[in-house]
Amino acid sequence: MSDEAIRVDEETKDAPVRMGVFGDHPKRRQFSAADFIALILSLVWLAASLAFFFLVGIGEAQDPLTMLVTFMAVAMPIAMFWLGASAAKSARIIREESARIQNTIDAMRHSYIEHQQEQTSAGLNPALEKRLSEIADLAKSAREAALASSPQPDPEPGVEPAQSEPAQTELALEPVAPASSGLMTMADFIQAMNFPEDADDSVGFRAMRAALADHRTAGLVRAAQDLLTLLSEDGIYMDDLHPDRTRPELWRRFAEGERGAALSGLAAVRDRSCLSLTAARMRQDTVFRDTAHHFINRFDKVLELFVPAASDEDLVKLSDTRTARAFMLLSRVSGTFD
Repeated sequence: MSDEAIRVDEETKDAPVRMGVFGDHPKRRQFSAADFIALILSLVWLAASLAFFFLVGIGEAQDPLTMLVTFMAVAMPIAMFWLGASAAKSARIIREESARIQNTIDAMRHSYIEHQQEQTSAGLNPALEKRLSEIADLAKSAREAALASSPQPDPEPGVEPAQSEPAQTELALEPVAPASSGLMTMADFIQAMNFPEDADDSVGFRAMRAALADHRTAGLVRAAQDLLTLLSEDGIYMDDLHPDRTRPELWRRFAEGERGAALSGLAAVRDRSCLSLTAARMRQDTVFRDTAHHFINRFDKVLELFVPAASDEDLVKLSDTRTARAFMLLSRVSGTFD
């Protein structure tokens, strides 16, 4: 177990003593502002009561009932002052305890995730390793199939092709390749943004091949694959996120180039632990940060092409894909709409 996990365990052993509601907390012995206000109000009330009785007069003979009512009239407000002060102190202490407990839970969860990562790197979690390996193999096979289906020009007889020739030929073919733009339909695009579910997902593989064969979406698919792989290293999976429902008009305004707080509804992921882990990774890992920014740029450019032709129903389906959820997570962490 990591040093942080051991430290958290040691801190939580005596938690009932240090953090219990009825324990001997040091802050309970301090004279707080609420106590000072209660004391001032009590003195003012006593002075007012004495002045009242001095001016009006108590009388020589009073029955016990009248004396009891008089005593309660003087004592009850003072009791209410101190009861209010006690309630204010208790509320403050409970808020502090809740914040401390929440911080402890977050630290323990982070330690648990680190421990799971150590187990994975040591080969102690074969199921997770197998899942990641299958995802990588599926993406690799889909990419190879897409490259195999792309037309390759025949070299001229007797001429050795230079190493840079394939890239130049590909650039020359892009403007005159109508088949490339015809491969990607709206349904294929949405399916590709969600990736294949498993090895038997033939529909998902067909959509992935179409996306990788289309020069408009191939870069986004690869960027999303790299990002989801890095997020999985921290135990963050898009299937576990439950973002708020986004309105189609927000996606349209974003695709048209609008930015700012008016589109904050697109940053719909609110899972505190995933947001904190992703934010820490953005600050500490330059590779992850570059991958995230590259993914956001690719996602932005592809939306500009596909959103104008999409229906509201298509945009609702798109917002529920793994790629869109990754964008929602990163946009909130990076403050895209702040």
